[in-house]
Amino acid sequence: MAKKQRKNENTSKHTEDWLPIKSIQGGLITVPGGLIEGDQIVTGVRIEPKNIFISDMETQNRTIMAIRNFYNTMDYEFWLVCCDRPVDINLYRSELEIMYNEAPTQQARKLILQDLNKIEKFIGPEINAVDTEFYLLFKDDAKNKERIQKRIHNIIGGFASAGLNARQLTDEDIRVLLDSFFNDSKRTEFGTVMTDV
Repeated sequence: MAKKQRKNENTSKHTEDWLPIKSIQGGLITVPGGLIEGDQIVTGVRIEPKNIFISDMETQNRTIMAIRNFYNTMDYEFWLVCCDRPVDINLYRSELEIMYNEAPTQQARKLILQDLNKIEKFIGPEINAVDTEFYLLFKDDAKNKERIQKRIHNIIGGFASAGLNARQLTDEDIRVLLDSFFNDSKRTEFGTVMTDV
């Protein structure tokens, strides 16, 4: 009987049935702790992508050195995560078509038309356009909410000193991360993780 029940637990289609998540709320993932330690919080920041390699060599080196110095100040375990998020090209195309119709000059229309022509290469059933997103995550005791917020602010400031924009995770960001790693980047509407309200 126990073997049959264990087999059913492993075949669940819902991630939260086997992933130890208590709740997702306010950009924080609460995971249950063991007997000795209490609940844990996993959170962090989303880092806006920036191609530093189109800058001159001096700017590239300054940015890389600032990031390295910032990482060296972090005295706790953290994870750098990157994942791909599907992009709706049709929405972008619609926005460009509106811009094309409202363009004040012929030169502006020509540039927008070039972008519209490039978009056609990304539309089709076999092509999936994605944005790459970057995250820095860390874990802490759920009791230390003040320290968690302080770390988030320090991380945002550290990336700002390197010329990068970062912001605290939202529940949607966490959903994208979970979908990316566990659902092949497909957004799921079934079996969502609910908070204790």
